[in-house]
Amino acid sequence: MRPFVYESASSAQEATSRGATDSAFIAGGTTIIDLMKLEVMNPSRLVDLNPLQMRGIEMREDGLRIGALEKMSDVAVHVEVTANYPVISEALLQSASAQIRNMASIGGNLLQRTRCGYFRDVNTPCNKREPGSGCPAIDGENRMHAILGTSSSCVATHMSDLAVALVALDASIRLQNGAEERLIKLDDFYLVPGDIPDHENQLRPGELITEVRVPRLPWARRSTYLKIRDRESYEFALTSAAVALDVDGDKIRDILIAVGGVGTKPWNLPKVREALAGKPLKQETFAAAAKLAVDGARPLRHNGFKVELVQRTIVLALMNLGDLA
Repeated sequence: MRPFVYESASSAQEATSRGATDSAFIAGGTTIIDLMKLEVMNPSRLVDLNPLQMRGIEMREDGLRIGALEKMSDVAVHVEVTANYPVISEALLQSASAQIRNMASIGGNLLQRTRCGYFRDVNTPCNKREPGSGCPAIDGENRMHAILGTSSSCVATHMSDLAVALVALDASIRLQNGAEERLIKLDDFYLVPGDIPDHENQLRPGELITEVRVPRLPWARRSTYLKIRDRESYEFALTSAAVALDVDGDKIRDILIAVGGVGTKPWNLPKVREALAGKPLKQETFAAAAKLAVDGARPLRHNGFKVELVQRTIVLALMNLGDLA
């Protein structure tokens, strides 16, 4: 780890004024400190956000508000979250380890960097780390990598479980830069790599995530997060599905769905939603719609199994919600 200056901010405006290109923010520190130790990131200054008032978990008329500095563990067990959006609680409880969840912030989780081994090894090329240097994962070890939203520049998977749940729920984030604030849909916030894989999202220099907003959706009480991984403890998803289901008798009135572990960003599935609307609660119906989830998939040498696995993940999540499993 290289030397750096540590500073503490007393307000969001003060923090953003210090957020120059050679600076970085620290909240829980569970990601950035690792990357600094590996010298993947080398900020000359760390600005501590913990004194700021970006906290609170509150159910309002228009939906749920979560402060960006809230800890993952606290949000996961909050009564408003478990009662109204179990998919968020389940996604958080299946993320990382209990110790990390006790430290990691909601905003930090949404901004976590990929766990691609080539990105985290400064001795190998990586277009995310050094644009134009190449992507060895395309022809190298790529079992955990993406099959959706990839490009010839990058195939790294987005790793946040929480982000998948929030994208499915059509959540937004509030961003602040000095006195300026803006609200953006989380699905729009994340970017696919294209030719500029080092641009992962629409965060501007010095800008902060200050809160998450989830629309009020009564039928989101019937929601779940299903994560398929190599082991149950502290492991990233091979595939995952965040699903909220609205039913009318034995038919689907509406559905919200996104998948993880397979995309370069949390992967929203509007075509699957459209295919299931008005259809009967049957395994065959789920399976037919799930095929649309892999439209445009580009599997690599070691991750072709994800094409079928993500479909099975969707079907199982729907069967669990429809009480058919």
